[in-house]
Amino acid sequence: MTLPLPERMRAMVLTGHGGLDRLAYRDDVPVPAPAAGEVLIRVGACGMNNTDINTRIAWYSRSVTEATASGGAGGFEAAREGDSTWGGAGLHFPRIQGADVAGRIAALGAGVPEARLGERVLVDPWLRDPQNPEDRAKAGYFGSERDGGYAEFTTVPAVNAVAIESDLSDAELATFPCSSSTAEHMLAKARLGAGETLLVTGASGGVGSALVQLGKRRGAFVIAVAGAAKIAAVRALGADVAIARDAPDLAVALRAASPGGSIDVAADIVGGPGFPGLLDLLARGGRYVTSGAIAGPLVELDLRILYLKDLELLGATVMPRGIFENLVGYIERGEIAPLLAKTFPLEALREAQTAFLEKQHVGNFVILPGGG
Repeated sequence: MTLPLPERMRAMVLTGHGGLDRLAYRDDVPVPAPAAGEVLIRVGACGMNNTDINTRIAWYSRSVTEATASGGAGGFEAAREGDSTWGGAGLHFPRIQGADVAGRIAALGAGVPEARLGERVLVDPWLRDPQNPEDRAKAGYFGSERDGGYAEFTTVPAVNAVAIESDLSDAELATFPCSSSTAEHMLAKARLGAGETLLVTGASGGVGSALVQLGKRRGAFVIAVAGAAKIAAVRALGADVAIARDAPDLAVALRAASPGGSIDVAADIVGGPGFPGLLDLLARGGRYVTSGAIAGPLVELDLRILYLKDLELLGATVMPRGIFENLVGYIERGEIAPLLAKTFPLEALREAQTAFLEKQHVGNFVILPGGG
């Protein structure tokens, strides 16, 4: 069952790994048809995140050791095709990226209830094996293992199209799927509890700003680190303390800001040379959790600090079922707010990624395939 649909659509197509020139704008891409158990979504908006750029430039390849921005515009010569995706495999081209879709169901595959036609949805980007959804080794990602939302239409398994009722615009809703679900997964995995102290690095970005809000939602005392020009915006998100990352003695400032002089949970998406200092700040039995390394993936670890302080090091990528549905509930109840930095039309995706790499914004960039 379908609503009236065109045969062709506009889309931004990734033609291979490399620089921004690998993104090709087209207006003749066939509108995909939903298979059995799937839905076709008319994309209202699609948020942008680091995963889009990391995948384009093959930053996930273990041959790459630099920070994301080092190859964000032109790619990495050292990148290998065979381990270029988040899961350690290669990518099939052409590919339509974009994981953060808000829109409405425009057509139904066989077996999907007719009542879902026209439903407003957010897309859970994690594609799970239908027979064994808890097997993380069989998981895929929307916009990586299958085409995503940088297009006027996209298909997903019906279970990934999560109904939402909200007065927020599609652009505002599209700020949540990847960044906020990643943040909630990090905090759930680190078991952040009320009254604990949370340190958030990169607090002005999509995941970082979500960590601040979701940490406060859990009742934590939140210390945020961001660029000096963004401190006021981070405080407005609810951070109890916000400190500039280039403070003269950042470690001393962070320790002084913590009520107990140490940190219970460090939620880090930056990595790079600042990693050892985060472990030094953790209290005995503290937890470090990461879902990114925009400042560099290779870090120095003193194993003595790890075992003598009884620390836990946690990675957060494939989130368990339930987290995305919980997130939708938070949005519907107004417990977290969107942080929309700017919108761009689909044909300006290269411009959007260039601005994204400059890291002068606070919050999320969103692409509007319909033009606004």
